[in-house]
Amino acid sequence: MAAAVAARCPGGRWALCLCLCAALLPRPARGLTDRLYCGRRVCYEVLGVSRQASKAEIARAYRQLARQYHPDRNRGEPAGGEGSGAQAAHEKFLLIAAAYETLKDEETRKDYDYMLDHPEEYYRHYYHYYSRRLAPKVDVTIVILVTVCAISVFQFFSWWSSYNEAINYLASVPKYRIQATEIARQQGLLNKTKEKGKNRRSKEEIREEEEEIIKDIIKNKIDIKGGYQKPKIYDILLFQILLAPFYWCKYIVWYCWWIYCFTIKGKEYGVEEKLYIIRRYMKMSQSQFDSLEDHQKETFLERQLWIRENYEVYKREQEEELKKKMAMDPRWKRYRRWMKNEGPGRLTFIDD
Repeated sequence: MAAAVAARCPGGRWALCLCLCAALLPRPARGLTDRLYCGRRVCYEVLGVSRQASKAEIARAYRQLARQYHPDRNRGEPAGGEGSGAQAAHEKFLLIAAAYETLKDEETRKDYDYMLDHPEEYYRHYYHYYSRRLAPKVDVTIVILVTVCAISVFQFFSWWSSYNEAINYLASVPKYRIQATEIARQQGLLNKTKEKGKNRRSKEEIREEEEEIIKDIIKNKIDIKGGYQKPKIYDILLFQILLAPFYWCKYIVWYCWWIYCFTIKGKEYGVEEKLYIIRRYMKMSQSQFDSLEDHQKETFLERQLWIRENYEVYKREQEEELKKKMAMDPRWKRYRRWMKNEGPGRLTFIDD
């Protein structure tokens, strides 16, 4: 029938399309929406104030209505009719509190006034209402700061734990323990006279004291590098973030100096600069490179590995040496034998 009408009337097809589009589009809201702010009630009417009321007037109206409908004042009242009784007073009190929570905040009140003026934009109203209600009550900056501090504390104590584990291990190695014991005897730390009388200590206490002395000497005499090195307060995350601008400025100044000295003026590299280039070629961090032995670094300098061609030759030699070691390793031989005979993708039948 709609097609017949469209055929009779001039421009009927266009009118039919417009009607169908209008029917498919979402209909505008016809009023206030449930579950938003005061529901079907206007918050201003709930508090008995006008839309031009100030914060003080809104607060005064809320206090008066809250005292009147507070559940403690209406407890035990019989429900005589509609809108009476303790339950009705409790619901009224909740509505008053919702109205006050809506109007006391400037941003929320601005969103609510916009909803009263534009009730058809219900998607926008839902978004603003729930985005404010579900927003975190605590400042995000404080949360980030507390998280960074907690990570830094955990990081520092975990480093201390790793460092103490390394010291305990070195104290158990005979080589380092004998050297530390000799140094302690030379310094007179273990040659104390025996105590007598009440001040005499047990063998366990004396043994614990000697153990602490040996560990202190190992801490002072041995420079532990790498992941078990002695932790520093400036290495934790909090100080790294605080000092990041300083490090960036320092790096920019250093990079400009490098370009000026070695690219523009063409100066020769010093020992530190050569080791830096070698470390970059090896893709090692500063702590990893520092954990290498001194004779290894001297070998790098003797072979002039800061030159790219020399480093490529050295890299190929290391790869060939590694292949030879793996070929001679019994475990690697067993693995290759297993891959050849029973490795992945090979079907075998086992007789019972």
